[in-house]
Amino acid sequence: MSPRPKSAVARPGRAARARAAALRTQVLQSVFLPLRQDRTAQLRYAAILDGHTVNLHARLPESAGLPESAEVVLSRGRQTFTAEARVYEGPDGEVLVDAVVLLGAEVGGAPTEPGRWRLRLRLRSGRRTRVVPLLLVTPPVPYSGPTKPMAASSVTGERHRLGRSFRGSARVVSTGARPSAEVLKVHLTHAGVTVDFRLLGIRAEQPWVEFVASGRRLEQPVTSPVPGLLRVNVPLDRMPPRGNRPDHWDVVLCGADGRRLRLGRRLHDVRNPLRVFAMRSLAITPPGLPPMIVQPRYTPAGNLRVTCTRMPEAG
Repeated sequence: MSPRPKSAVARPGRAARARAAALRTQVLQSVFLPLRQDRTAQLRYAAILDGHTVNLHARLPESAGLPESAEVVLSRGRQTFTAEARVYEGPDGEVLVDAVVLLGAEVGGAPTEPGRWRLRLRLRSGRRTRVVPLLLVTPPVPYSGPTKPMAASSVTGERHRLGRSFRGSARVVSTGARPSAEVLKVHLTHAGVTVDFRLLGIRAEQPWVEFVASGRRLEQPVTSPVPGLLRVNVPLDRMPPRGNRPDHWDVVLCGADGRRLRLGRRLHDVRNPLRVFAMRSLAITPPGLPPMIVQPRYTPAGNLRVTCTRMPEAG
């Protein structure tokens, strides 16, 4: 009996999760929403843009009236951070709140550590203060098109998503940056390729970079021109194609601990990095070698690859 394909095994799991999510939404809307609508602010829009900016638009309960001011409270345990919110009366007389919350100390926002963070509103009128939960009835839905929601902050690599408790209260779920080698810049000359990159979620001891192509391997040293920036250079005269077919060189960071990471560009919101982040090609003739075309590019998965192709006239 042959094993079932992984896609066939995964489909029932996805279907079960979808049914559970639909049931949870039904219970929330039929049970908890009627019970809590007079004591909570209902989110009409909630999304995390650029990986670290939380945008909120909510309607206050009628019992809150029109407060003089409001702020978003982000809390986890004893840690609490606040962000100013705008309160105003809508066209239909309802009281609305807009707020933007930055996540991450590197962008001037809340230094959120990994974990679940509560989202609430603090309302003030004179000396009176009231705290109300933010009710997330419908989680954000991924959209289609040439771009997609940012899965991680382009600055820190940390990942944040909007979630909710069983009763529907909004949460920010934060996780640390995944270990990665993020490409910052690729510079191509007639002499070689220079790649600037940074490390996220990992530290590399005595790093070097390998350029690997179908049985060939070039080891190149790594330098650090400034703190937080790593650089590798590879001469093009060491990368001539061995035949008429292109040679595709993958770029891999290596360390003394044995860890290997593909260099790539992943902290973005485009669906097709190969097309959007296209780089120029260059025709060169290394000393003593046939002419060739060099083309750095990104694979659909975002990995950096350098393709070297012999020019037709070179025979």
